[in-house]
Amino acid sequence: MTVARLVATVAAPLDPASADAPHVLHWPGRRFLVQRGDTELVVLDLDREGTEVRFTAPWPRRYGSVTVSPTGDVAVFAGVHAVRAVEATGATRWEVRHGCWGSACPLTHTSFAEYADDDEDHRYPDSGSAAASADGKLVWAHVRGPLSGDNESEEDDQELWLVLDADDGRVLGRAETGTVASVSYHTPHPDPAQMGLSIGEGEEDSPALWGRWDGQRLTAERIGIERLLLGVSPSGGRLLTVDLGQWSLCLHRAEDRSVLRKLDAQGTVPAHPASAGEDRVYWDYEGAFIDDDTIIAGTSECDARYGTARHWRIDTRGMTLRGEVSYPFPVSGPPRSAGDGTWFTVSEDRGALHLWRPADED
Repeated sequence: MTVARLVATVAAPLDPASADAPHVLHWPGRRFLVQRGDTELVVLDLDREGTEVRFTAPWPRRYGSVTVSPTGDVAVFAGVHAVRAVEATGATRWEVRHGCWGSACPLTHTSFAEYADDDEDHRYPDSGSAAASADGKLVWAHVRGPLSGDNESEEDDQELWLVLDADDGRVLGRAETGTVASVSYHTPHPDPAQMGLSIGEGEEDSPALWGRWDGQRLTAERIGIERLLLGVSPSGGRLLTVDLGQWSLCLHRAEDRSVLRKLDAQGTVPAHPASAGEDRVYWDYEGAFIDDDTIIAGTSECDARYGTARHWRIDTRGMTLRGEVSYPFPVSGPPRSAGDGTWFTVSEDRGALHLWRPADED
């Protein structure tokens, strides 16, 4: 059994009734608590107490996703019609307009106001995502084509993976993903020239892609078959994935994405004590590298019916289960990476974020 030591509890800066749950974005040496509301984004520096930045949101939170720069001074909103970089002053640093993520909408919009009141095609749009590179010089973005200014063609509605200049939004590279997404998310790598992208298509072939930018060309290759990317080890040498059925965790070599080892939930993770032993045990769609040799993974989704979340410590050297994580109080939801050898959980009411570290590493 691994005992978890509480490092800190941070109150959510926004009312959870009208905001997304808080989460952590991290890069080497920087960790931010980020919480999105309909009108603003709040960023708290977890390593510099009292440092808070608030960004004005260009559209409500259901219209896309958001990320921030490693320096915390720019927010990048990936919306229905554009990727927009916003400074803390409220000024738009740059914007890249693209094809609409709205249901069957063929237009390339110039502003959110054009579809703000359209409940038929834009109330519940699909979405892409964006992420900053580790050095803050690039923004990677998954969008729907065409880009504003592109010549029209039969391939206009192709989804694109872009590499953008973080200073001015120039498109440096692009690659077609060959997907029909409903949602996506990025997984950064310590090397600014590499990035992971998981794309949810609502189907069994939803892919995970691995991108490399050589300064001239962006290449994207699939990671296995029907797998979602959960994390990258601190050294950048290993990737962690789970299959769409949530049966097994796989450890991959980052260089070529080959499978090194895997760990099945069934037959390895014990059934929940409150169950009759007949329920299938499966992994969460979240997990956290603590260091290159240690993963904290959860079975909170399949345990939810019993009112408790179980998390597990895994040794990557053999992909072996080291035992359940013991917390000083019940936790909810999956474990997520918080950088610097820590992971985080969110309280059940989404009003607080808890940071954890293995007690045996103190």
